[in-house]
Amino acid sequence: MLKQITMKAPSLYILALLLTTATAFAQKKSIADQKMNSFITNLMSKMTLDEKIGQLNLLTGGEATTGSVVSTGVETKIKNGQVGGIFSLTTPARIRKAQEIAVNHTRLKIPIIFGQDVIHGYKTTFPIPLALSSTWDMEMIRKTARIAAIEATADGLNWTFSPMVDISRDPRWGRISEGSGEDTFLGSQIAKAMVKGYQGDDLSKYNTMMACVKHFALYGAAESGRDYNTTDMSLDRMYNEYLPPYKAALDAGAGSIMTSFNDINGVPATANKWLMTDLLRKEWGFKGFVVTDYTAVNELTDHGLGDLQKVSALSLNAGVDMDMVGEGFLTTLKKSVEQGKVKQQRIDEACRLVLEAKYKLGLFEDPFRYCDEERAKTEILKPEHLAFARQVAAESFVLLKNENHTLPLKKTGTIALIGPLANTGANMPGTWSVNSDLANTKSLLEGMKAAAGNEVKILHSLGSNLLSDAAYQERATMFGRTIPRDNRPEQEVIDEALNLAKQADVVVAALGESSEMSGEASSRTDLEIPEVQKRLLQALLKTGKPVVLVLFTGRPLTLKWEDEHVPAILNVWFGGTETANAIPDVLFGAVNPSGKLTATFPQNVGQIPLYYAHKNTGRPLAEGKWFSKFRSNYLDVSNEPLYPFGYGLSYTTFAYNNLKLSKNSFKPGESITVSIEVKNTGNTAGKEAVQLYIRDLEGSSTRPVKELKGFQKISLNAGESKTISFKISEEDLKFYNTALKFIAEPGDFNIYIGGNSRDVLTEKFTLVK
Repeated sequence: MLKQITMKAPSLYILALLLTTATAFAQKKSIADQKMNSFITNLMSKMTLDEKIGQLNLLTGGEATTGSVVSTGVETKIKNGQVGGIFSLTTPARIRKAQEIAVNHTRLKIPIIFGQDVIHGYKTTFPIPLALSSTWDMEMIRKTARIAAIEATADGLNWTFSPMVDISRDPRWGRISEGSGEDTFLGSQIAKAMVKGYQGDDLSKYNTMMACVKHFALYGAAESGRDYNTTDMSLDRMYNEYLPPYKAALDAGAGSIMTSFNDINGVPATANKWLMTDLLRKEWGFKGFVVTDYTAVNELTDHGLGDLQKVSALSLNAGVDMDMVGEGFLTTLKKSVEQGKVKQQRIDEACRLVLEAKYKLGLFEDPFRYCDEERAKTEILKPEHLAFARQVAAESFVLLKNENHTLPLKKTGTIALIGPLANTGANMPGTWSVNSDLANTKSLLEGMKAAAGNEVKILHSLGSNLLSDAAYQERATMFGRTIPRDNRPEQEVIDEALNLAKQADVVVAALGESSEMSGEASSRTDLEIPEVQKRLLQALLKTGKPVVLVLFTGRPLTLKWEDEHVPAILNVWFGGTETANAIPDVLFGAVNPSGKLTATFPQNVGQIPLYYAHKNTGRPLAEGKWFSKFRSNYLDVSNEPLYPFGYGLSYTTFAYNNLKLSKNSFKPGESITVSIEVKNTGNTAGKEAVQLYIRDLEGSSTRPVKELKGFQKISLNAGESKTISFKISEEDLKFYNTALKFIAEPGDFNIYIGGNSRDVLTEKFTLVK
């Protein structure tokens, strides 16, 4: 990773001290590993085959599930030694009760690991991951995971099914909302930050939890953006574009990894031995355990791989260690051992890895270390957590358009707040906020009234239904995210809104997706704002009043018409618990928006997949051209996105000047420094994500036209300038060649720096060998 130059080279004394410290740490770790291995070896020597298989069984706790199957007879199975882990069970009292059964009513008293989908916060919910990535602030992202771990462990949990690091370049796929967008480099940095936030520096601490990286692998590349669909990909693309974030998370110390639902080049991930053993274990050296996704073993039957016994054996033999919910391991593995289809050695390996995770979490030392009810009373939804969530949400919003300085709004006069997303607190946290208190989450209407004060009058109207199709709206507002429908004729509902708009000085239109229109099993083929909402927006614009579109979405939408006609567009994603407070912070100018897109917004669905780091063709379209015959382009639309990767406006402006290189060439073992001056040329203090891209101009295989290789989020007062520096070494130029060797090839490179992937300054340098 490119690094900012912040300090002089350390002295020899400091280097020696660092080496001594590292050696002492390694020795301490070695002793700890020996102690753990001895403990587990002794424990396993006492275990029967049935007890070992029981450790590979992960069940639901009966509170909330993420699939259609619910575990039954859980208490009996715990007593019988048939449960290694439970998820979707929370609170110290409930978890203590289950843990007491495991340690007091089983032969070997092996504790249970307790997991949950803590995706973007726990009770204090932060913005959805795609929004979090738009902050471009790694320390902020790390801290969201740290707070999530503090709250979740206070409520009894010690394992989270996060981070989701799948790269996605198809916004039709609903789960793009759960990841960090389209870019390999940025996704890798976020993956590391999340793991560090959850796990800290010591998993045995009472306020850290084990991370589970998901979904391994290539889940974000599902064909046609349809969830769970097949994936077919070359090794070149796999190694260079999709695999790095998984490896980055594992290199950061993640203790577990989850299989993906899709097949990969004909072999489902959950039965893919090349993926789970050859790549994960042998090539990457992963030492943690592998868990399936929800009933993924059972689903191998529908993939066409055989009955439950056969697919359970396939999955275990591929390298999977724990079966989530399906109970195929529990009910068939012993028979498969007896029939010679599975070796007991493989069951022993899987069992050991699960037990090691429990040991590292300190559960053998104290099974109840996460069951402190006083912590649950004092460490969840703390005021400082909520204040930070409000800050993060505001910094995740992306200002897409601001014609004639429509924003920020003045705290005077009358504002008409109109739209189906204006008065629904339950939709504010976003998808995969399973732990949020939806009933007590404020709506935007409540937040606007609280922020506006006595000088502003807020008028409100629904304006339109979320969707014209009632059945579609029901599918889009599941899990308590209901938005009441107005069953009057559509024009009557619009007219009511227009009457309010005419009384107002400005209209704020709260439109877009509901929270469950993105996320798992929420793929869409039409990425426009729903037509019934668009008709409302068109009518509001005809009033002649200034209109601000507050856009709720969990994915890039196609907004070409809106960009052409609406004066101001603020993309607020789904900002979590504090959304209702954070949006007015930005609308009224208390916070200057600084979010930058991490997924390209296309002009229309026909351009998908559309991403900045694409490769050239032998017939590229000339720069600045819209269409040329016999070139790679469309007849009906340009190749350009509506909003490029890295794009985002501010209430101020930034100028980039004086791009300089310390030298024009360097050799392996050397480096060069690139610097640029960034100036706030407006009248308001603001933050800017300075982005650095590199292009390898000639390679043994085709290379992308640009690749993000560094970024820095900086703050500048009005009129202030800063010179930002990055260091580039050979390591930053490496890629996997056709032989899958990670190398940098000599030659010329372009370097680009700017505020997004399109608007950049350019220089050139050479790597010499």
